[in-house]
Amino acid sequence: MTILHPGSRTALIVVDMQAGILASAWERERVIANVAHVVSRARDAGVPVIWVQHNDSELPRGSVPWQLVAGLRPVGGEPVIDKSFNSAFEQTELEQQLKDLGISHLLLAGTLTNWCIRSTAYAALERGYDLTLVEDAHTTDDLTLSDGRVIPARDIVDELNVAIRWLAYPGRMNTIAAAADVDFGVSGDGGSR
Repeated sequence: MTILHPGSRTALIVVDMQAGILASAWERERVIANVAHVVSRARDAGVPVIWVQHNDSELPRGSVPWQLVAGLRPVGGEPVIDKSFNSAFEQTELEQQLKDLGISHLLLAGTLTNWCIRSTAYAALERGYDLTLVEDAHTTDDLTLSDGRVIPARDIVDELNVAIRWLAYPGRMNTIAAAADVDFGVSGDGGSR
């Protein structure tokens, strides 16, 4: 049974905005600027910002590729969650941080769309959180399939934006919003119920 989270507190979750992950990402500079914009707006609105950084054998903690990209840094004690799996919820302290802050609504931005953003978004909804995916503040790389076909990164981003907008979970709100349009004062931002 899913536990819904009462209240209307919102937090911004910024996932894996790391140098090595973003090295060849689609529209990298635009997305970094949009993430920086939504982080600034969240801070101005008094909305907690929670940072997530991935580490594994290909991205070891403390290495240059593991570092957050220039212009994106936690300030004022903003939590940083270390993760080793796609979902920011798996074997991390994220859910406890959200509980401690009384969060019921998550704003989600970062990378990679088809791996960590998708799995974190679905995990949030499955755990009973309202969700707004910041539609212009996530990115990925082109995906080359084993037969040589390529799924363009833009299509992957568009597909997740459509999916999140139209998913239906009982008792939860989910939607998308542009970085410039995110409403920090309302849980769910008018998504589907």
